[in-house]
Amino acid sequence: MAFQCQRDSYMKELVTSVVSCCPAGLKQEVNGKKETLKGFNVKLRDTILFPEGGGQPDDHGLIGEVPVLRVTRQGADALHFVASPVEVGQEVLVKVDWERRFDHMQQHSGQHLITALADVMFGYKTTSWDLGRQRSTIELDTNSIQPAQLQELEDAVNEKIRAHISVNVQLLSIDDPAVEKVRSRGLPDDHAGPIRIIDIEGVDANMCCGTHVSNLSHLQVIKLLGIEKGKKNKTNLIFLAGNRVLKYAEKSYSTERSLVSLLKTGPDEHVEAVDKLQKSVKLLQKVRGFVKVQLKIWLLWSLKSHKRMFPDKPQPAT
Repeated sequence: MAFQCQRDSYMKELVTSVVSCCPAGLKQEVNGKKETLKGFNVKLRDTILFPEGGGQPDDHGLIGEVPVLRVTRQGADALHFVASPVEVGQEVLVKVDWERRFDHMQQHSGQHLITALADVMFGYKTTSWDLGRQRSTIELDTNSIQPAQLQELEDAVNEKIRAHISVNVQLLSIDDPAVEKVRSRGLPDDHAGPIRIIDIEGVDANMCCGTHVSNLSHLQVIKLLGIEKGKKNKTNLIFLAGNRVLKYAEKSYSTERSLVSLLKTGPDEHVEAVDKLQKSVKLLQKVRGFVKVQLKIWLLWSLKSHKRMFPDKPQPAT
């Protein structure tokens, strides 16, 4: 079964009905301690709240006025964890946290695009990826990526975004021959229903359950921040897509203005100014060490001199 959120990722509200509401617990970490929150798992006739899967976190939202704290998949069903019960059989209005959803759509579609072009351009296969709260990471099956390759890849993905390329969703039966031609890392053991294909026209076709943009232009822009050494001779490629790039630019500019005020230099001179400050601190630390040694020598000399001049008087404390 494909949920409504998978058929139309842009839908923000849905009227549906409650199928079941059963007591459940949600494991979570509070102030470093693991706790189990008591609540209820709700099944709906259909949902626009995406259950965690395919490397994408779950959606947040509301069932009526009740906040949905977690959405997970159980076979063909989505389980919505809520803190208070909802009445079985009643019609409810389900609303999605759109800012969170659209962010996930941009990052996930961005990952598909980067993965496809990294493979076509350099033969680097994606082995896993992580959609983080602030930045996302793609694990590539290569032990290194050259700076020139990184720039070439960034230019290529943004050229595709500017080309206004459509992104389509296809639902295929598991025995459809077309399934064999798409990129995939396999299906979960409890998969049920049709196979869902995300097709970036002329660029990539990939088996995926996540929510995606309908056109690459909705990604706005992608920034490849850099790389980190990964596990087992692999490389982690760090990226931002869409609104995250804008927020990153805004935060970087704010930091830049603060540094201008503190360092009394222009942005292009910040590195040099900080380098001078670090050298000054190291020099002061050396001088401080030298002064401490000289002070100890002087105190010892002073103590010995006092003892020679006043042998019968108590010695001063050091």
